[in-house]
Amino acid sequence: MNLPKYSLNSSDRMMTFEFISEGNKGLIHKLVRFQATNLKDVYNLAFGDKNLTTGDIDDKVISNNGDSEKVLATVVSTLYAFTDKYTDVWVYATGSTKARTRLYRMGITKFFSEVENDFEIFGQLQDDWDSFKIGIEYEGFLVKRKK
Repeated sequence: MNLPKYSLNSSDRMMTFEFISEGNKGLIHKLVRFQATNLKDVYNLAFGDKNLTTGDIDDKVISNNGDSEKVLATVVSTLYAFTDKYTDVWVYATGSTKARTRLYRMGITKFFSEVENDFEIFGQLQDDWDSFKIGIEYEGFLVKRKK
C-alpha cells in the first residue's frame, strides 16, 4: 500500500510492533501482536491502544484520532514484516466488535487490488471460509502471504 505509515518498533522475533498515532487527540501509543493459536502455523493479529500502565493491548477503546487510514496502513505494514520473517503462516484477524470488523472489511475492500497481489485473503462466515469478496459482511479474515 502506497500510503503514509507511522514508524514502527518491533521485537526481535517480529511478534510485537509498537507505533504512535499522531492526531487531533494527541499522541496515542498503539500495539500490534501476532499471537500463536492452538492451530499449527495460524497466528492471531491483535491490535489496539497500548495501556501504558500494564503494557497490554486495549482493543475496546475508541481513539478517534483522525488518522485511521495511516493507522490501518501501519498495521498492514506489520503484516508484511511478520510474513517476511514467517513465510508459511496464516494470520487471523477480527475486530473486538462488529463495528470494528466492519472497519477492517472496509479497509480490505478499499485496498483489495493492492493486497490481493501479495496475500491470499479469506473471509469467515460462521464456520466456513470463502475467498474474500467485496460486499460480504465477514466475521473474520484469514490471510497468507503469496510466494
